[in-house]
Amino acid sequence: MTVEELEQVGERIVNLKRMFNVREGVRRSADVLPWRVMHEPIPDGPSKGMYCPPEELQGMLDENCRLRGWDAEGVPTATRLAPLGL
Repeated sequence: MTVEELEQVGERIVNLKRMFNVREGVRRSADVLPWRVMHEPIPDGPSKGMYCPPEELQGMLDENCRLRGWDAEGVPTATRLAPLGL
């Protein structure tokens, strides 16, 4: 198996999982981190003081949807699914 084939298998898995969740009614609004991760800074260690504010998470989700070829609600588009044979 080539690296490209392995990457395509991974993309198929991610998109199939998302399609299953979409079928069950899950949308982007469910893509959240635990409250603590978004509101409480890490107390010590190399990442001391870091956390992921909700508005930063929204920006990351925007980028994730764009890169994956999903619509703004996190639903895989036909344009993305066709090359994967889905």
